[in-house]
Amino acid sequence: MIRKAGIGLREILENISSVIGLTAMAIIIWGVVVAVSGFLKNEIARNTPEDNFKTRKEIRQNLGGYLLLGLEVLIAADIIETVANPTTQEVLILASIVVMRTFISYFLDKEIKELK
Repeated sequence: MIRKAGIGLREILENISSVIGLTAMAIIIWGVVVAVSGFLKNEIARNTPEDNFKTRKEIRQNLGGYLLLGLEVLIAADIIETVANPTTQEVLILASIVVMRTFISYFLDKEIKELK
């Protein structure tokens, strides 16, 4: 009976992790759609070079924000996935993923701040 409850909890955590991961992907995809849309509108508008540069800079800032949010949500999904399957290999994989995504997030955040 306890085993069945454990398997049920593991499946629930895996499903939650999948939903959170899909949400993160949706955030990133939405950010790309917004950025491409803004870029195309900017190019069609034929503004001055200074206005084009300013708008592209804002588009990059916005896209970076979406990417950061998506990466942070993906980290949450990975943590939940590891809780569902806590093997040594899974913990090591999670640790390496978190380190890589943290570096990416750090440098992306730094670039966004520099653009401001």
